[in-house]
Amino acid sequence: MCRHLAYLGPPVTVHDLVYAPPHGLEHQSYGAELCGHGPLNADGFGVGWYADGRTAPVRYRRSMPIWADASFAEVAPVVSATCAVAAVRSATPGFPVEESGAQPFVAGHRLFSHNGRIEGFAGVEARLRERATEALGDDPAAVPDARAPLDSAALLALAVGSWRAGAALGDGLAEVVAEVGALGGTEGTRLNLLAADGQALAATTYGDSLFVRDDGDAVVLASEPYDDAPSWRRLPDRSLVSVDAAGVTITALKEI
Repeated sequence: MCRHLAYLGPPVTVHDLVYAPPHGLEHQSYGAELCGHGPLNADGFGVGWYADGRTAPVRYRRSMPIWADASFAEVAPVVSATCAVAAVRSATPGFPVEESGAQPFVAGHRLFSHNGRIEGFAGVEARLRERATEALGDDPAAVPDARAPLDSAALLALAVGSWRAGAALGDGLAEVVAEVGALGGTEGTRLNLLAADGQALAATTYGDSLFVRDDGDAVVLASEPYDDAPSWRRLPDRSLVSVDAAGVTITALKEI
């Protein structure tokens, strides 16, 4: 499993989101508390954010542990954003530890992250990749991250297909969960998906933890609380959470 978070609200620095909290993502890269596989998430990291004047997000990724990248730690205090997604990776056995596997992924103006794994991936891989190819349509090169050598890339492709067909940000993620279920790949599978488009956030809880911190003007979604603020609350498993200017909405995922 990995750990990820997303933020929507007034401008905040990447340092204040990732490094400054006592149990922030930098700490979770070696001291995660709610990971079933153990505390270490050292197989890469990534941060994506939205900058003024740009529709597409800016992204920084490395295949090294976040604690080993001193240069990004120096830059983070001067990078500010109103919407951001960050993740630290624990690679699933069988998938390479390289920059292409570090999330968040980018698809046009959206950021995407998958915390979890498809159990028994080998048994559904061919059908899943076929559906991913169909979802991307005539221009698969438009989403390079969907070609990364891991299960999360196929999930991104399915989400892109749903979004292109008109699905809302969160509905696209819910459709991915349902489609993986239709392929028979959900027993033991963890599908905590996360997406942002600069104006909204969405996430699913499916087999792993996710918390929301709603402070009124700012909302954080995170695999684990990064501090002891009382406003954190754990979301029910198999839920879809959507965050936009109207607030936070939580609904149950359809049974699959």
